[in-house]
Amino acid sequence: MTTWEAGNKVGPYVLISEIGAGAMGDVWKARDTRLDRIVAIKRLRVPGETIEREARTIASLNHPHICTLHDIGSDYLVMEYIDGTPLSGPMDPAEAVRIALQIVGALEAAHGKGIVHRDLKPANILLSEGRAKLLDFGIARIRVGVMPDATITAETSVSGTPAYMSPEQAQGRAADARSDIFSFGAVLYEMLSGRRAFDAGSGIETLTAVLRDEPPPLDAPPALTDVVRRCLEKSPARRYQTAADLKAALGQIGDASKTQPSIAVLPFTNLSSDPEQEYFSDGLADEIINLLAQIPGLKVIARTSSFAFKGQAVDVRQIAATLGVASVLEGSVRKAGSRIRVTAQLVSARDASQLWSERFDRGLADVFEVQNEIATAIAGALKATLSGDARRREHTPSIPAYEAFLKARHHQYRLTAESVALTRTYFAKAIAQDEQFAEAHARLSAHYLNLAMIGMVPIAEAAAIVRTEAQRAIDLDASLSEAHAVLGWLAAIYDYDWREAQRCFVEARRREPVPVSVRGMYATFRVLHGDDPEAAAAELKPALTEDPLSVMLHHHVGICLLAAGRHAEAREQFREAVILEPTFGIARALMAATYWAEGRLTEAFGDAEHTQALLPDDPVCLGMIAGMFDEIGKPGSAPLLERLGDGSRYGTAMGLAVYHLIRHDLERAADLILKAAAERYPTTLLFMRLPFAQGLRASAHWQRIARMLNLDVASAGGLSQDV
Repeated sequence: MTTWEAGNKVGPYVLISEIGAGAMGDVWKARDTRLDRIVAIKRLRVPGETIEREARTIASLNHPHICTLHDIGSDYLVMEYIDGTPLSGPMDPAEAVRIALQIVGALEAAHGKGIVHRDLKPANILLSEGRAKLLDFGIARIRVGVMPDATITAETSVSGTPAYMSPEQAQGRAADARSDIFSFGAVLYEMLSGRRAFDAGSGIETLTAVLRDEPPPLDAPPALTDVVRRCLEKSPARRYQTAADLKAALGQIGDASKTQPSIAVLPFTNLSSDPEQEYFSDGLADEIINLLAQIPGLKVIARTSSFAFKGQAVDVRQIAATLGVASVLEGSVRKAGSRIRVTAQLVSARDASQLWSERFDRGLADVFEVQNEIATAIAGALKATLSGDARRREHTPSIPAYEAFLKARHHQYRLTAESVALTRTYFAKAIAQDEQFAEAHARLSAHYLNLAMIGMVPIAEAAAIVRTEAQRAIDLDASLSEAHAVLGWLAAIYDYDWREAQRCFVEARRREPVPVSVRGMYATFRVLHGDDPEAAAAELKPALTEDPLSVMLHHHVGICLLAAGRHAEAREQFREAVILEPTFGIARALMAATYWAEGRLTEAFGDAEHTQALLPDDPVCLGMIAGMFDEIGKPGSAPLLERLGDGSRYGTAMGLAVYHLIRHDLERAADLILKAAAERYPTTLLFMRLPFAQGLRASAHWQRIARMLNLDVASAGGLSQDV
């Protein structure tokens, strides 16, 4: 019997060193004395027929990313020696896609031969000189696992490594190609994040997580996140059905990154002696984003995502990887009296090298010319064409009006009472300085609509201002998409005039590029009216590539998915919104709704309590928590219901309606919803489309509610083709 020690011979092979060991065998580096080449010998402690089966399996595969079989012995296999390291993360997203395509190509070849790997994991993928090699085909058919920190003792019907098993493998059910796709999803998750998708304290706990839990959100480009999410669907029917489908999805990401120029414009640094001048540096970057967004074929990251890195010392390459772009524009502004100095530089995401830079010393009156010059220079550096329409303003505002406008916009993104007041003041000042300033009218309109939606201003008080200012903006400049969208939203939630709302959104989406914010509003509008939420979500999701760090965009996608009954995916979007903005209570409330829809009452209640801490006076939140208190038999609803009173105070009727929906008192809930609809409470329509109201929509009560909301009773609301 051969002694497996360094220096000994196994057949014609001289053993050099042991390079791996597992539960079912060892792997040795050896030299083939006949051909004078280095090989890898796998000694297997399994029956001879099993060795022959794996040999036949591997020999049938001829693919550049699958380890090649050279020879077979009585208890060993001889394979090509790969001087590489096991796959590990985190990786740059572009590199991860490149390697992932190689792995999926290997799976496609194997699946084409009817071979399912069943133990795909980083330890079975070696990287050598940038090339992936997939190992261990066939063995996974009988073994439990080989990683000491991730194995369990089980019957051979449960085979694989727990952290990478598909749910069907974890349950001992038959595995097919879609099981490998799930495992690949776990591998890709680790490539992007550097951590396991499912990693509990023990093998059994890890299997439980595979069956029940969603992995923590990825910090990766949305397109890649979507691929990982679909691979990790619990149900095989909802995953990619073949490796070819998966390869096509990854290929689209890879092609886009190669062919489409892309840029993120970071907030410019304020170098003025007065820190209050920050509004100007932010505004300059914002205007450049708007100009670049009008270049056909150029992917431009929206303001909300680019500005997420403000004040953070983050390497430009990391920013680019997070936002999925090939270049980044950064700069500084010094403003002193009527003079400005702007320095800008375009940086390559690949190696942080400078592609272009320029300094502009101008008078303040030349600020618009500076913006255009920078945008034109960037277009030239990226070999794109800035259209004439992009350079021409319908109206050039006066400098005092423009400065007031920038100050208003600077405060608009902060929802403190002081910032809200300053936003109103500065927008009003901009309009007073230049009544023809269309964008100032549009922004003021959107500001009041937002205040009404979050309950800071009653909708009846805001509606007149919203309508007047948006219409004035359109009269001055009919190309302002946001103004049309604001009127469309108001027509839906306040007038219940669906035809007018649809007409406004058609106008809002008529001119390319359609702003991300408009796309989000339109998708949610479709859900409110009862259109197909799956289609709305599919149409909206690509916008995440342009604005991956947008709180509101994740929120809008989550609403579409929640209405479609895709609760886990919706929860992932709401969780992203909460991570980006921890004080965003509405997203936290909707996370509670996803858990409630799945019958996970404890988790639902936990998120509802978090929501109350964030929105202590929100009537809908009070009603939801009170209902959950009673539904799970926990004391505490009485003081919450007391705060809601008899439903006569603005918003409390909707809060009580949610309470009664959770308590399954449909008749009382319907009466209160009619009352909330009569006072035009902004979130009435939203809650009609959430899981809480599912029973109500299926009941006879829905007819009178639908009539009140001017919805099509028969269809419960789908948008007709002639609208």
